[in-house]
Amino acid sequence: LLRSSQPLTGHNRRRCPEDEKLLGTILDEGERGFIIDTRSAQAAKQARMSGGGTEPKSSYPQWRRLHRALERGRPLQESFTRLVEACSDPSLSMDRWLARLESSRWLSHVKAALSTACLAAQCLDREDSKVLVHGAEGTDTTLLVTALAQLILDPSCRSLRGFQELLEREWIQAANNFQLRCARSASWHGRAGKQEAPLFLLFLDCVWQLSRQFPFSLEFGEELLLALFDNAYASSYGTFLCNNERERRLCKVKESTHSLWAWLEQPEEQQKFLNPLYSHNPLVIWPSVEPQSIQLWQGLFLRWIRPSQHLEEARGEIQRLVKG
Repeated sequence: LLRSSQPLTGHNRRRCPEDEKLLGTILDEGERGFIIDTRSAQAAKQARMSGGGTEPKSSYPQWRRLHRALERGRPLQESFTRLVEACSDPSLSMDRWLARLESSRWLSHVKAALSTACLAAQCLDREDSKVLVHGAEGTDTTLLVTALAQLILDPSCRSLRGFQELLEREWIQAANNFQLRCARSASWHGRAGKQEAPLFLLFLDCVWQLSRQFPFSLEFGEELLLALFDNAYASSYGTFLCNNERERRLCKVKESTHSLWAWLEQPEEQQKFLNPLYSHNPLVIWPSVEPQSIQLWQGLFLRWIRPSQHLEEARGEIQRLVKG
């Protein structure tokens, strides 16, 4: 499973022999690989005017390119804003609430992300093929797909420690631009900045969908996902500070701040985030992306509206039964 930014072919269809050789050496003779482009075919074509583009078939004969458009940037931010506004309005009737939920298109973004991750996982697992995922810069939607594909395929990523390592590798070291993407409060109702986008929140939502469909397969529970969401936007720790490794070194983040992972690994804290129903599952977990299978993450979007007392009591009762 590989990830990259777009090739810089431009409108003159420039070639890069080094790139062609690199991707060629990954595949054995007669083997085929898949390139999953997280832009639409039209968006990829328009990118040529600014120097970007796609891999020409003539230069990459062993690779098959698939386009799976995933929203990023302003459209995704506006979708999230509409959902937050709908969830914050207690005066809505049932029909009006369902209409606003549908018009926000947030669940459509969740479905699209899971579908694309499943496609990458199927190419790896069932086709036994190499997969290259990219969009424009190789961050944002690219990280979303590669991280979810690993969760689907690799049981070690579904453990608490493995999930932390996945986040560190795919989101932090791979430069998700947390400072730009999470510049303001997640519930900010004003005009968002040009670079703001809840890509990491979309990833957490997809992970929650996996945990709901496979309640025994993930070692961590919803509480961890909520904690990660909170710390991505406002944190006492330095884990999600800055946009990339270079900025973190210049700001001496590791020397000047504490790590969120170190806090999570404390035994008394770790117990809060573990899934009491967890049972190691060595198999691939294939989520359903049918409309009736994708649900609103009420634990996040309605967390300050609905009472949590009964949910906490239920979690406590589950833990008691498991220990017994």
